[in-house]
Amino acid sequence: MPENSGKTLVLGLGNVIMGDEGVGVHVVRAIEQSLAKRPLPGNVECLDGGTGGFVLLEPLQEASRIILIDAAADGNPIGTVTRTTPRFSRDYPPTLTAHDIGVKDLLDVFYIQGGDPNVVLYAITIDPKQSISMELSPEIAKAAEVAVAEILAELESNSAI
Repeated sequence: MPENSGKTLVLGLGNVIMGDEGVGVHVVRAIEQSLAKRPLPGNVECLDGGTGGFVLLEPLQEASRIILIDAAADGNPIGTVTRTTPRFSRDYPPTLTAHDIGVKDLLDVFYIQGGDPNVVLYAITIDPKQSISMELSPEIAKAAEVAVAEILAELESNSAI
């Protein structure tokens, strides 16, 4: 397993052609745009993880701190932004199946291989019954703005920016 170097990985997951299911990718892209106005420190990396897959193991392994953003079907009201610090894959809320592999599966492999960074999850509750679209619904677009602001504040408060 590669040695990490104090890097913070901001990883957005989701399938952008599935509308709100792609909210994690929309959030990480918005964070990148916000950071474009100022230099991104070497210890922060933003990554559009798309629909996931085991190709994400290496970036996870190289980070000391991971901020994951993903859509969830967790029973909360649609548009709820929940910040958690799960320790095990079973602590993650149900996510949608539009990913190549589930976040839980990816993290199970990561933890089995000895991964133990500081992981924060921003889950945004969506309606799993939606049509194909490249756009976020107005309700989820507002939730994405909330998540972007909270993540930027968290990065700033932790001296990452």
